[in-house]
Amino acid sequence: MPGLNAVADPVPAPRTSLFAKYFIALFAAVVVPLLVAGGSEAWFGYRDQRARLNDLLEAEARSAGARIQDYIEGIQDQLQWTVQLPWSASADERRRLDALRLLRQVPAVVSLTLVDAVGKERLFVSRIGLNRVEGGEDHSASPAVIGARANGVWFGPVTFHGGSEPFMTIAIAGNRSAVGVVLAEINLKFIWEVISAIRVGRTGEAFVLDQPGRLVAHPDISLVLRADAAATRPLQALRAGILARSGEAVAGRDTGGNTVLAAMAQIPGLDWSVIVKQPVTEALGPIYAALWRTGTLLVVGAALALLFAYLLAQHMIGPIRLLEDGVARIGAGQFDHRIDLATGDEFERVATRFNEMASELAVSQERSERIGRLKRFLAPQVAELVDRTGDAHVLDSRRVEVVVVFCDLRGFTAFSAQTEPETVMDVLSAYYDSLESIVSAHGATLTNFSGDGMMILVNAPVPCPDPALRAVTMACDMQTSVQKLMVGWRALDDRLGFGVGLAMGPATVGRIGSRGRLDYTAIGNVVNLASRLCSSADDFEILIDRVAAEAVGSSLPLVELEARTLKGFEEPVPVFAIGLGQIDA
Repeated sequence: MPGLNAVADPVPAPRTSLFAKYFIALFAAVVVPLLVAGGSEAWFGYRDQRARLNDLLEAEARSAGARIQDYIEGIQDQLQWTVQLPWSASADERRRLDALRLLRQVPAVVSLTLVDAVGKERLFVSRIGLNRVEGGEDHSASPAVIGARANGVWFGPVTFHGGSEPFMTIAIAGNRSAVGVVLAEINLKFIWEVISAIRVGRTGEAFVLDQPGRLVAHPDISLVLRADAAATRPLQALRAGILARSGEAVAGRDTGGNTVLAAMAQIPGLDWSVIVKQPVTEALGPIYAALWRTGTLLVVGAALALLFAYLLAQHMIGPIRLLEDGVARIGAGQFDHRIDLATGDEFERVATRFNEMASELAVSQERSERIGRLKRFLAPQVAELVDRTGDAHVLDSRRVEVVVVFCDLRGFTAFSAQTEPETVMDVLSAYYDSLESIVSAHGATLTNFSGDGMMILVNAPVPCPDPALRAVTMACDMQTSVQKLMVGWRALDDRLGFGVGLAMGPATVGRIGSRGRLDYTAIGNVVNLASRLCSSADDFEILIDRVAAEAVGSSLPLVELEARTLKGFEEPVPVFAIGLGQIDA
């Protein structure tokens, strides 16, 4: 399956915009420290504030309990005066006057019942009922009388008359049994004056619950008078929470559903709970204020990070786009394009480097094109030399002594006529590749090739030592290389062969051609002679003229052949052949 061996294209890595990177960096540099500092301040501030509130509310609760206890003790002190003297057998007018005076002085006292040493009612005065003197009712078995005689003072349970106003009975015994006991019915709604005067902070308040959890006193007197058990259930839950935390201030809900912090104190003897509460919004106001400040700073910090990230990104995007556009143009070959960037920072330095690179690329391209043009008729190393020296005058026309080499394939015309064009092109490609590499290796100049023929100059345009010996050696290498190719080609046509002819002599060399196309060539009799020698050479033969042979001398084995009559020459021309067999041996 082709899909199994296919190489999947690499998935490009996700890119993050410059704006996002700047924003993240600035956010981390500005907002995170603010968040850490604000969070730490809020946390430690909350702990300190809770500890302070715990102490404060507990102190307020104890203070409120003390005020209510003082209020009850004040009533006790007033009642104490009624049980100072022992009872006589007859009615005591003075006691009646003292009782009436007490009712006037203590509004919370609704009625007074004075009993003697045996528990017999001797006097009853009331704000709402008929007064009685020597009523004679027996109270000796009353829990109030028994409790007062046992403990000196007795507090009755809270009762709600008519399901509304709370009342409580207080019984106080005299310091001697003969003075009897006073039983007072107390209207507890008058504690409102005490409880409503207690303030915790700006909106905090206190309230009182009896042992069963009924509301005895509250700044909102209507809650007390309604005696609504459902309405007081949140307050009971609040007290239960405080008891579960060993008296520590706790958070809970009040009757209005508001979250409050509350602490509690017990009133000894009455078994009442005095609870003070303060709304959490007020109690933790400094913490909330700190959180608001921190939140505001975070929002401002984030907004500043966003703003600076946008400004920085815009400041960077402009130069980046100029660089991107400049690189794209230079990459497309517009080496004359220059990136105009004057930011005075690294961007300008990068732009300068790109401009320098474009200049260098332009020079390199021009040099490459110049070398390419030179290589059309010069060996690569000669073209490189001409380019490196910058001396293009070597290509100017002048008369020098050169060695001209011609070579071509024998039987190529018949071969190409009966062979497929593709096969002919393959043969020629291998043929020219082999010869061109040899020509280049010997520093010769390939002036032109046409079909299977090739013309080569040695000692022009760049002079070289021993041009004749170099040309003959090159011809030998060419013959050897092509004959190796012939082994395969002769299977296609056994008439194929390769011959070389060269001659040495003066010639006029230089550029020739039009402005659009130039060639480097040589003109002179030596060119004609070399061409005729090539035409006269058989397969595996290299023919040279006398001048070249004399220049080679004994450096290579030469065989003088019989002089040949060549086209364009009136006299037979002395011809020499390279002893290839002797060279190979």
